[in-house]
Amino acid sequence: MSQFINTHLGELAALVTAVCWTFTSLSFESAGKKVGSMSVNIIRLVMAIGLLGTLQYFRFGYFFPEGADAYQWFWLSVSGLVGFVIGDLLLFQAFVVVGARISMLVMSLSPPLAALFGWMLLGEQLTGSHVLGMVVTMSGISLVILGKPSKGKRIQVKYPIKGVLLAFGGATGQGLGLVLSKLGMGDYDPASATMIRVIAGTIGFSVLFIFTGHWPKVMKAVRYAAAMVRISIGAFFGPFLGVSFSLLAIKYTTTGVASTIMSIVPVLIIPPAILLFKEKVSLKEVAGAMLAVLGVIVLFWF
Repeated sequence: MSQFINTHLGELAALVTAVCWTFTSLSFESAGKKVGSMSVNIIRLVMAIGLLGTLQYFRFGYFFPEGADAYQWFWLSVSGLVGFVIGDLLLFQAFVVVGARISMLVMSLSPPLAALFGWMLLGEQLTGSHVLGMVVTMSGISLVILGKPSKGKRIQVKYPIKGVLLAFGGATGQGLGLVLSKLGMGDYDPASATMIRVIAGTIGFSVLFIFTGHWPKVMKAVRYAAAMVRISIGAFFGPFLGVSFSLLAIKYTTTGVASTIMSIVPVLIIPPAILLFKEKVSLKEVAGAMLAVLGVIVLFWF
């Protein structure tokens, strides 16, 4: 058993990452419906700073990241603003509008979009298999969110179009944020790079809340015990455990293998969505989720 774990440590870490992100999305959906998605965003980022900083302290002896140059700080900060402030702001609102299951399904577009942005910004090769993977993933998503057209309509969306567009915006922010992270990180430690992104995201939300007058709602949310428990669970399984295991996965296996395994969240989230949120999930929706994941597999393996 121990030999199996040592041999497949990267793959197992990627699987644990996918499970962590499933818990995270469900926790943040529940918390967002209680106190609002914007409050959830900044509270979980502050918690993430504490958790990641503690991890760094035990690893390197310092709480805040050190050793990054101005170039790395700039691009990692921009990545944090794009990924956390824009991407997660849209994603978390999608959790409230259409739920975590549909949101995470649309989020399976993030790896294909990252490949597209990598081609546009970094000059990375975009092959025919990448395009095929995008088409397959989009087909799986379409199978779930599109229904039988009603009279006079060519396309019928089964879920609120606002929520689907919010989730797509989240996927775009995540994909672009990942590419910007790669642009800025270089040989810098991934955990410290994540910390810089989280700090930038926290500052970004803080400035946004000053102009929107949202701080009183954040203070009210902090006093809401039930919501704080859910946010704490989400922060623990997401920015802390999820990020840590994803880095472990990439260290001990290839990025393609790790990314493929971590992309199974749309499938993993179906059972808890049925049991905890009493969602009605059809066989067609299960097939669509599996097809979307298949598209990610095609993206990385062919």
